[in-house]
Amino acid sequence: MKIAIFGMGYVGCTAAACISSQGHIVVGIDVSTKKVDAINAGISPIHEPGIDELLATARAEGRLSAITEVGNHLDDADIAIVCVGTPSGPDGAHNMSYIVQVTRAIANAVKPDRTTPLTVAYRSTMRPGTTDQIIGPIFRSALGDAADKVVELVYNPEFLREATAIEDYFHPPKIVLGTVDGTPSVNMEALHHGINAPIFHVGIREAEITKFVDNTWHAVKVAFANEIGRICQNLDISAKKVHEIFVSDTKLNISPYYTRPGGAFGGSCLPKDVRALQHIAADVGAHAHLVDSLMRTNDAHKHHQFTYVTQHLKPGAKVLLVGLAFKAETDDLRESPAVDMARKLLETGYDLDVYDPALTPDNLIGQNLGYAYAYLPTINSLLVDKETAETGDYDLVITTNRLAKTLSLKSGTIVDVSAIA
Repeated sequence: MKIAIFGMGYVGCTAAACISSQGHIVVGIDVSTKKVDAINAGISPIHEPGIDELLATARAEGRLSAITEVGNHLDDADIAIVCVGTPSGPDGAHNMSYIVQVTRAIANAVKPDRTTPLTVAYRSTMRPGTTDQIIGPIFRSALGDAADKVVELVYNPEFLREATAIEDYFHPPKIVLGTVDGTPSVNMEALHHGINAPIFHVGIREAEITKFVDNTWHAVKVAFANEIGRICQNLDISAKKVHEIFVSDTKLNISPYYTRPGGAFGGSCLPKDVRALQHIAADVGAHAHLVDSLMRTNDAHKHHQFTYVTQHLKPGAKVLLVGLAFKAETDDLRESPAVDMARKLLETGYDLDVYDPALTPDNLIGQNLGYAYAYLPTINSLLVDKETAETGDYDLVITTNRLAKTLSLKSGTIVDVSAIA
């Protein structure tokens, strides 16, 4: 099949690499010439293990290309996949401007005399009802009565974790395919052929809310664990032992993955989707007080960690922060708790170095670039290499993820904020 993918960020780039590796022809479409040029050179515009190799192979074998304008590429395409960003707006709701822009571009590019429908599958996280209330009307406005005949609308949420995105793409926990009437999409089933996972054929709105439910639940687990961790720490109780007891109950407590007291939640998904679900709940009068508390308790935990690690440290002390991205093996700084930690350390007057081998400031693009320089405008001068990190004379070393295991640290008190003991 020929697949057009709109948006070459983490989700779109991963999809392009994985889908083209299955033998499909993929055209990536993005307004960023930097991303397009990188892909056409066989280089990934994102830092994600394994993506470079897949993109380079697909590009060399002629299965992958990238462009900035859709042109006539939809004429012979079977599927268009939309992976553009839906960042948080001022009120917490998702900013849908990119969805609207891309939908208009697709609607204007689709020929009303197509003999087979173009499957337009959305993977961007968006409010339930978006397909009915925004996307569908745009297609009907552009194509009139032909819209329902030449376009098949699908919502297909992704379940990718950064740093394990390729593994997650080919081995997802589930496949959710939402269609207007809840019936299977032939093209989307073909796209997922060979991927062994439970498939849910549901209505559009059931599919649209899936990521909100999943991501908010993950956020609930992290916040709950950290509240318990703070209580235990302040009462001189071993949170590690309490956690050991808690997760032994796999019958009722489900999974230990998000329930270990440690780092605050961050990244590009959980914070923005929690804010959006807060907005939705308030909008419909659901009074979701636990959800309302999540961002506040997460901010409280970030402040708690800062005061905890610096309680015996005087301003001016030399500090090494190991890991700035929200997760090891990625360069995603968006809403990373470590960025907040770095900002607080600098504002309080500490002499800060940062070690994160996945980060190269010149390679940061899009929302990731904007977030990095908005909160850490001196990021270029903060980053140090491995040798400096290992040999520097530091009063305190703060580790935020498993990157610390790759270093032979020789100085300073080491505090791991990703796990409260």
